[in-house]
Amino acid sequence: MSFSIDTQTLEELNLLGKFRQGSIYSLFNRVRTRGGEQLLDSMFRTPLDNASVINERSGIFRFFQEAAMVFPFDVQEILLMREYLDTSAGSSVLTSWTGTIIKRGLAALTRDERYKQAVQGLHATIVTLKKCHVFLETPQLSTGPYAHRIQTIRKILSDPRLEKLRNIDIYQTLPIKTLVFYEHVLKTKLHEEMEGFLSFIYELDVYMAVSDVARSGGFIYARAWPPEKNILSARELYHPGIKTAVGNQLSLDGNSNVQFLTGANMAGKSTWMKSVGIALYLAHMGFPIAAAGMDFSVRDGLYTSINVADNMSLGYSHFYAEVIRVKQAAEAVSQGKRLLIMFDELFKGTNVKDAYDGTLAVTEAFSAYRDCLFIVSTHIIEVGEVLKSHSNIQCVYMPTIMDGAHPLYTYTLQKGITADRQGMMIIQNEGILELIN
Repeated sequence: MSFSIDTQTLEELNLLGKFRQGSIYSLFNRVRTRGGEQLLDSMFRTPLDNASVINERSGIFRFFQEAAMVFPFDVQEILLMREYLDTSAGSSVLTSWTGTIIKRGLAALTRDERYKQAVQGLHATIVTLKKCHVFLETPQLSTGPYAHRIQTIRKILSDPRLEKLRNIDIYQTLPIKTLVFYEHVLKTKLHEEMEGFLSFIYELDVYMAVSDVARSGGFIYARAWPPEKNILSARELYHPGIKTAVGNQLSLDGNSNVQFLTGANMAGKSTWMKSVGIALYLAHMGFPIAAAGMDFSVRDGLYTSINVADNMSLGYSHFYAEVIRVKQAAEAVSQGKRLLIMFDELFKGTNVKDAYDGTLAVTEAFSAYRDCLFIVSTHIIEVGEVLKSHSNIQCVYMPTIMDGAHPLYTYTLQKGITADRQGMMIIQNEGILELIN
């Protein structure tokens, strides 16, 4: 099993994208190394699907968040070490000798930089090994959820050849035999160990960077449960990208698997849905989330329909694009998957009568799939009056408070169905009719 999410959902929740404004990825991208960034990208693209593994990863993040450690390595030295290990060393000591002598000779006769780069690369490796040795002596690392990984790296560094290398004085000229010996050892004999060592550094980069974001943002870690528990509950859940966001409660399970959400335009319905979707996705990664607390059972996937657009290349109108999106969700649900599905303003691309009938029929039909959880929003409040009779459908709304002729929004969920109808008042406030007349 793998966590399923499609391109539209990723885009609607603005999850990915290093340079995409306001993306959730950019929020957490405080890593320092290239390898750390590659690892962060991999984590974002492959959410976890096992409760134990999720809780283990979130436990490591929490450990580093509480420890508040500082990344102990120099980024430029890591880069030089990476480049040094990536260059070919030859298959034997003899070929390493030959290659090193040739590079040193070319460096003396021409401006060939390869010998100098080899020396700098070995220097960077020595310094990084020393820093790691010191870091591993940190008392907190001997216990906790990351202790097994620490033990693995200690075992690598205990190799006599690496211990000897670590104690070399980089301020003294390196004998060519030392350069040749470690050229061969590091790139052939200890190739897997050195790759594991660098992977450890990249992991530290990600764990420390993400936990720093969690600490500064006041984020917490969700508790994952097996799929069969079929729950999604949260306290004071809010959008991590909005500094003034308002937190709300959420409680969905098999006996109450649909949240039917009403409210005026701009009341906060779409933002609430995005907040829930982002939290669930990050929780499946074991990442910190913007909430006071959260428990969730592992889902098979996440599916949203928040910003459906028409498709002129396929000849789809906005309404038909909505219908196709609902059909895709129905196909996924009918396959028996445990999903979180969110529809924002169902069928807003058609007339009010069809939108009413369609929203009612689709919501009732989906609600029968108790292993799936749903959030459905609309401003056609009459639908909610009919759905109230279903015990597994909870009706909530985002209220609007009028300050004279001006609407104010609390962004706080309340039980029930809204009676707010401020659309015409907003039109009047903007002076549209006066402009026309």
